[in-house]
Amino acid sequence: MKTISADNPASVSVPRPRLNLDRVVGCEMLHYPWDDWERWAIDQGLNPDLAGLGRAVIREASQHCWEERLQSLCGWHDDGRRMLRLALRSPEKARKRWERLMETDGYRGEYDPKTGEWRSTLL
Repeated sequence: MKTISADNPASVSVPRPRLNLDRVVGCEMLHYPWDDWERWAIDQGLNPDLAGLGRAVIREASQHCWEERLQSLCGWHDDGRRMLRLALRSPEKARKRWERLMETDGYRGEYDPKTGEWRSTLL
């Protein structure tokens, strides 16, 4: 039986991802760092839907140049280990946190519930 652990690389059959922005440029489709993280998270026992949301958060943090603190929370400084620990320990907390990051584009704004227009918080 496999031990589920975000820190024990010996317990995985899918290699731990390397979330490194320098790798992104030369990647092929489905082999980006966020894709690797999703496969690894599922292999570690994470629900595939939640792993897919985590993948999206990692991707958006990079692609939308979220602030450094958020990129760190989104796995770019520890290869996503902290994200996986949170999701395995508290899946609903992780889902809520990650959905909020996606809804607000890294706390940059949100859609007005009445008009549907985007309101930036960066101004």
